[in-house]
Amino acid sequence: MRPRDDSSTHAPFDRRRHRYAAACACATLVLVVAGGLVTSTGSGLAVPDWPLSFGTLFPPMTGGVLFEHGHRLVAATVGLMTIVLAVWFGRRERRAWVRRLAWLALGMVVAQGLLGGLTVLLRLPPAVSVLHACLAQGFFCVIAVLAVATTPDFMSGVPAPLVRDGAPPLWAIGAAATLLVYGQLILGAVMRHTGAGLAIPDVPLAFGRVIPPLGSFEIAVHFAHRIGALVVSAAILALAGRVLRRHRARPDLLRPALLAVALVAAQMTLGATSVLTRLAVIPTTAHVAVGALILATCLVLTVRAARSRPAAAAARLPRVAEEVPTSVSTRTAGSVA
Repeated sequence: MRPRDDSSTHAPFDRRRHRYAAACACATLVLVVAGGLVTSTGSGLAVPDWPLSFGTLFPPMTGGVLFEHGHRLVAATVGLMTIVLAVWFGRRERRAWVRRLAWLALGMVVAQGLLGGLTVLLRLPPAVSVLHACLAQGFFCVIAVLAVATTPDFMSGVPAPLVRDGAPPLWAIGAAATLLVYGQLILGAVMRHTGAGLAIPDVPLAFGRVIPPLGSFEIAVHFAHRIGALVVSAAILALAGRVLRRHRARPDLLRPALLAVALVAAQMTLGATSVLTRLAVIPTTAHVAVGALILATCLVLTVRAARSRPAAAAARLPRVAEEVPTSVSTRTAGSVA
């Protein structure tokens, strides 16, 4: 039986569902790492058939088969976990948007599995491989939002509305940063799957110049990815700066803002290290994983900011709040913030 849509009141906190959603998010991050290892080690066709592996369910785990078949095992585990998540949320979750997000996650993991099979059957075509990588990042974001949406803080009540937010509002800056990060991840996927990772072999310059000769697709994509890194860094610094200046008292916003800055610093270091080490497995795989974490962190901050914008918060306030004296309301909002 489908739960009643009770968005006007607070949904009860379910510790088990939250922990399970968090476990799904962690498992998905492991899956992103496993996929990065397949590409970093060149093991994409170590197992040439699909859905079986050399006609069996469990081939000898040697050489590239360890990475490719290991990736399939992790993907199967995440797929089963997502089925349980979608059914559980569909039956027990009161909020309609959360239920829809859980079913969306199930559809995405099914599509991701099919794309993974196509990359093998079609012998790693770049377009399919890039789509497979980008959908993985989107799926991780959906699961991360589900994990955040089931936290006690998110479900305990209406957050204090943001004050002195200015223009553009914080949620808009966060949304722009999130989109820029996702675009940067797309460029990174194109670079990885077209063999352009070392098209520019030096760093921080490019062939000893600030702007290299853009005489090939590979060099153009690689250079665009480097420029994108600067744009993303500036956007996240602007986002974190807004939080530090105007919303320092909000730990739910301050923590992801500071985390995003730290992750960007690590990501820039990993990107340079990947080039200097000629695409060594560990830094290049870590570069993929940290990119996913940056995207999810920006999205979580954006969701929290959007939920706290004055119009959204006022729409969810109970009628009794109108009867509370202004002085009491101001003190309460200050203590919550």
